[in-house]
Amino acid sequence: MRFDELDLEDEILDGLYDMNFEEMTPVQEHCIPVILEGRDLIGCAQTGTGKTAAYTLPLLNRLLVEGNEANVVRSLIIVPTRELAQQIDQQFQGFSYYAPISTTVVYGGGDGKGWDLQKNGMLRGADVVIATPGRMISHIQNSGVDLSHVEYLILDEADRMLDMGFSDDIMKIVSYMPRERQTIMFSATLPPKIRELAKTILRDPAEVNIAISKPNEAIDQSAYVCYESQKLGIIRAMFAEPSDSKTIIFSSSKMKVKELAHTLKRMKLDVAPMHSDLEQAQREEVMLAFKNNRIRILVATDIVARGIDIEDIGLVINYDVPRDPEDYIHRIGRTARAAATGAAVTFVNEEEQGAFHRIEKFIEREVRKADLPEEVGEGPKYAPDEKRPRGGRGRERSKGGDGRGHGRGRRDKLRDRDRSGSRRPDESALQPQSEREAAVAGQPAVAGAPAENGAAATEGAKRRRRHRGGRRHRRGAAAPGGDGTPQGSPTQE
Repeated sequence: MRFDELDLEDEILDGLYDMNFEEMTPVQEHCIPVILEGRDLIGCAQTGTGKTAAYTLPLLNRLLVEGNEANVVRSLIIVPTRELAQQIDQQFQGFSYYAPISTTVVYGGGDGKGWDLQKNGMLRGADVVIATPGRMISHIQNSGVDLSHVEYLILDEADRMLDMGFSDDIMKIVSYMPRERQTIMFSATLPPKIRELAKTILRDPAEVNIAISKPNEAIDQSAYVCYESQKLGIIRAMFAEPSDSKTIIFSSSKMKVKELAHTLKRMKLDVAPMHSDLEQAQREEVMLAFKNNRIRILVATDIVARGIDIEDIGLVINYDVPRDPEDYIHRIGRTARAAATGAAVTFVNEEEQGAFHRIEKFIEREVRKADLPEEVGEGPKYAPDEKRPRGGRGRERSKGGDGRGHGRGRRDKLRDRDRSGSRRPDESALQPQSEREAAVAGQPAVAGAPAENGAAATEGAKRRRRHRGGRRHRRGAAAPGGDGTPQGSPTQE
């Protein structure tokens, strides 16, 4: 179905024509007529299906027809991240190029000037406010923003917002709005908590389900089954030859993102990191450089896994297996957008095999296992149902452990030092305390009693008694008196 077959105003159709929007996607074809009718709607669609335009276009059309003579906030779009808010605003700017529609984007992380711009935009009566939940509540409480005239409420990436703990914030924002409004909710999945939220804030909604939780068929999915220590070698082999397409490398840990980006820069790759520790200005600079091809490889956390629409991303690499199958869907959905093709490669170490197998079950297909590059050697076999011993080649060891768990004994540590060629400590270090004290004094140890003859030993014993007493005192017990009885306690008669 074509956009010009819809009952849209000429100003909207002109904007669509300039942006080369002709044929509707399935989610747009099913949602736009329902929204134009004024019904509440809950839509479930995978990333990259065009759901932003599915609610943007009918909202713009209704705002254009009805006008805003009172200069009040007419509609509110709530999203989980500032990046998604910025992207939606960009689409609004394109679609409404010929229409007198005003938008204000509200998110945190900026300076005082940004706060004032957001505040003034809402107080002057923006037609559309696109906001993250926390920042919106801050403006409601501190800027005197009036939401009592909101007629259209849209929740985008609702499942993501609930996962991020925004449920209470959403309900608080909704409490400032009139009950008589049109509410639209989009989510990648429809778990029970989403349906419960829908029952609370939607009225007899229509429901649209499009390709629930399935990757785009245009994505060539594959996996390297490898040891953890082989992952960098695979990266080196994959980028041995320059590529014209953009690449996103995902990792679940922002610390690993930082380390990996630093390592890839040392490999002379054109790379930049993207994570939540960056300031807003830095994040915008990185994304702009990535869009404009000044950066070819983006190493990122899941902060860009949802809602970021960047063209010609040819490859997505999961450096580690996502914790949740839904995150896998959203990560690889960054490629093969707008009828293009793309590839998604996942690195699967021994401990991640079970998690990756759950992803395969979730998407109802077996992902092709690619042969490792010759230079990295052989990897482990893919046997996700097998129980594996802890440790093994490539296993990352925790601080203070040896691959067998935390809390090694003193003798194990000393034995390891001896084997490594380091100076072996005196055997007295392995003796019980009473034996060591006796050795200092030059006297044989008596079982059960510390030997404290000699001036040095006596002074040492006093210091130890003072230390132990002070430690007991700090823990809440009284320090011992001179006769060994805790001070303040009755002596035995």
